[in-house]
Amino acid sequence: MYVVIFRATIAKLDDEYTRMAQELKQLAFSQYACLDFTSVSEGDREIAISYWQSMQDIRDWKNDPLHRAAQLKGKNTWYKDFSVEICEAVGTR
Repeated sequence: MYVVIFRATIAKLDDEYTRMAQELKQLAFSQYACLDFTSVSEGDREIAISYWQSMQDIRDWKNDPLHRAAQLKGKNTWYKDFSVEICEAVGTR
């Protein structure tokens, strides 16, 4: 199992962001075998942690056309900066 950790400094979140985030979360579960997905914002910081069965699922998710559009919008509008870490999870959940 793999864990994707997304961390960001928020620039400006709007209604489009809220709609897109919900749509992308549903897409991750329905099309890309995401096992769990949690995100939290506090002040100007956001963190999202998601769990996946395989690196291929993560690559496919990253390259989804809607997700690619959201990544671009995130870089240009929603976030000041962000990072993504992928870790292999060892043990039980």
